[in-house]
Amino acid sequence: MRTDLKIIEQWIAPGSHVLDLGCGDGTLLDCLQREKQVTGFGLEIHHDHITTCMGRGVSVIEQNLDTQGLGNFEDRTFDTVLMTQALQAVRRPDLVLDEMMRVGREGIVTFPNFAYWKLRWFLIRRGRMPESETLPYKWYNTPNIHLCTFKDFEALCYRKGFMILNRTVVDGEHQDHWFSRLWPNMLGQIAIYRITRKDG
Repeated sequence: MRTDLKIIEQWIAPGSHVLDLGCGDGTLLDCLQREKQVTGFGLEIHHDHITTCMGRGVSVIEQNLDTQGLGNFEDRTFDTVLMTQALQAVRRPDLVLDEMMRVGREGIVTFPNFAYWKLRWFLIRRGRMPESETLPYKWYNTPNIHLCTFKDFEALCYRKGFMILNRTVVDGEHQDHWFSRLWPNMLGQIAIYRITRKDG
């Protein structure tokens, strides 16, 4: 399993109830079910991913966050709500975070860091929208519509009254390096945050 997913696994309590937004092929939920005995669901919109999840024994609901939100879940239904590499692809990331913190006691979010030094250099040198391993699309066909940085995300958490419990960073190969942690907004490619509400 990818290093970033292993980091997330360490932040999940055994036997907890988990919701995975944009769960993809169910790799993370499948591992958490086997290794940590978690229960819960994944939300996904792509039919091929849904089929793969079902084949793995992962409970999955076909649901579009942009059009349906999380209104079908009660407050504090889950111990942890996950969103890996999908926050930047939704129309209103701020509202999705609100909903994550409404239905879950904690949230774990990962996203590509648009302030990574190679992206900055690409923009300075070529004068065009950057492309990288973590952002491999052209500006006109990218699913990423709200790119942000470590500092952007932390400012949003502060404004919404969310407390950052853990923060780490990995590179484009999903590996953890000490130098990336020293200056994450410049040297980190993928941000990984664990958050909760300050009021508990």
